[in-house]
Amino acid sequence: MYDYLVVGAGLYGAIFAREATAAGKSVLVVDKRPHIAGNVYTEEVEGIHVHKYGAHIFHTNNKKVWDYITRFAEFNRFTNSPVANYHGELYSLPFNMYTFNKMWGVVTPEEAQAKIQEQCRAAGITVPRNLEEQAISLVGTDIYEKLVKGYTEKQWGRDCKELPAFIIKRLPVRLTFDNNYFNALYQGIPVGGYTRMVANLLEGIEVRLGVDYLEQKGTLDALADKVVYTGAIDAYFDYRLGYLEYRSVRFEEELLDMPNFQGNAAVNYTDRETPWTRIIEHKWFEFGKDIEGKDLPKTVISREYSSEWKPGEEPYYPVNDERNNALYEEYRKLAAQEPKVIFGGRLGEYKYYDMDAVIAAALDTCEKELS
Repeated sequence: MYDYLVVGAGLYGAIFAREATAAGKSVLVVDKRPHIAGNVYTEEVEGIHVHKYGAHIFHTNNKKVWDYITRFAEFNRFTNSPVANYHGELYSLPFNMYTFNKMWGVVTPEEAQAKIQEQCRAAGITVPRNLEEQAISLVGTDIYEKLVKGYTEKQWGRDCKELPAFIIKRLPVRLTFDNNYFNALYQGIPVGGYTRMVANLLEGIEVRLGVDYLEQKGTLDALADKVVYTGAIDAYFDYRLGYLEYRSVRFEEELLDMPNFQGNAAVNYTDRETPWTRIIEHKWFEFGKDIEGKDLPKTVISREYSSEWKPGEEPYYPVNDERNNALYEEYRKLAAQEPKVIFGGRLGEYKYYDMDAVIAAALDTCEKELS
């Protein structure tokens, strides 16, 4: 018998397992994948740490989270400065003075602000009702049409007028020349990759991989007093109330016999015609060098294609619209009737979580459960 069965060896599950073990509890971790680390899993290819499930850049303003996670990894100084490619025109992301200068020829913040306000007034927007209106109010019509609309509709598979305004509010807009995408005090990539970091979290803890919890639920539940479940909440209840909606992502990975493909970790393709949303060149997360500091002669790129999630595929982004949030609330009520089960993480709580928020939520759960 174990005190806790942890379902999922991603960040949330690994942190709970670490803290429970530190509190003297016996823990078993299971994961249906053949590897630990969930969606932050990195795999070494030609000396490059490849983010197999999409780019993950750690960033936080939460000192408690930063102090915690840096016990298990050393972080480099990587700063996220993506580039937008619109039919071969390159623009700075986040939207800043470089973007405004290239788009409109403006030079001062005052000129840029005036241009945005002029286009917002021309569009007749007072209170933004959807993503399109919110974006135009933030950056104007020209930037919306070139750099937001196509990318967003590819990512979400919906017209921007059908998407809620809050999705775009996370988008950084600056009247400065700051190319750092995140407003974060702490930022970087774990040296040696995320998989090593999660392995450090799980050190000394029993982990069984290739185990599908839902297929062996009865047997596995009998092994532990309590379950920490980080899978999809609707799957746990066998979709009895219906399916929650997600967006999924497909990756096309390519090893290229050249040292430099695009000169940046992330390039977003913002036109509607290009089928992929972005290309990641993984070596630039670690400045084009391996852990011994040598320049690497090859490079690995991943093209990302967004799609509607179907059962059997990997769910990535919860579609937190009104209908899905209402359905999740019904599932949450069912979850409250499972006293032996703790539901947590991005899928267990049907919530878009940045990594630091996952860590904060896991630590919060540990404090409540283990104190």
